[in-house]
Amino acid sequence: MGKGRLEAFSDGVIAIIITIMVLEIKVPHGFDLAALRPLIPVFLSYVLSFIFLGIYWNNHHHLLQAVRHVNGRILWANLHLLFWLSLIPFATGWMGENNFAAMPVALYGTVLLLSAIAYFILTRTLISYHGSDSTLAIAVGRDFKGKISVVFYAVAIPLAFVNSWFACVLYVLVAVMWLIPDRRIEKTLTL
Repeated sequence: MGKGRLEAFSDGVIAIIITIMVLEIKVPHGFDLAALRPLIPVFLSYVLSFIFLGIYWNNHHHLLQAVRHVNGRILWANLHLLFWLSLIPFATGWMGENNFAAMPVALYGTVLLLSAIAYFILTRTLISYHGSDSTLAIAVGRDFKGKISVVFYAVAIPLAFVNSWFACVLYVLVAVMWLIPDRRIEKTLTL
């Protein structure tokens, strides 16, 4: 089957996730800048999550540009990814509302870790369907960034109970690493 419906559905779900996150930022009752101060942690957690969702959306787009067809296993792997991504608004809200306390930061990392694993599963399912010599398989290669991201998340989760800000620094480092353009798929598609 074609991939169009999968792409459209995924785009819609990610757009809804972002919308839900922004709607969770409550308007303050005050009218001066001091009224915004309590929203700083909420806004920072929103910005970080928005960046992560943007990274997933962008990489998902590139991933699907490298394939022609999908099957039932791919649809389920994609739903698995969307499930974990759909928990980002909850984890984001809890972390922001509680000023980056240990447990919410650890939960946030857990959601990021499980999203990364789900993305890895989706990628491997697509490669399995299209073959180890496919454009996608060649483009993904050894996927160093994907593997190091999982390691950073796995370290950050228990680190949140020692120092939640250090854990957040690891989350930011992963985001920065992925913001640096990854042109593997684009390069492979233009060959």
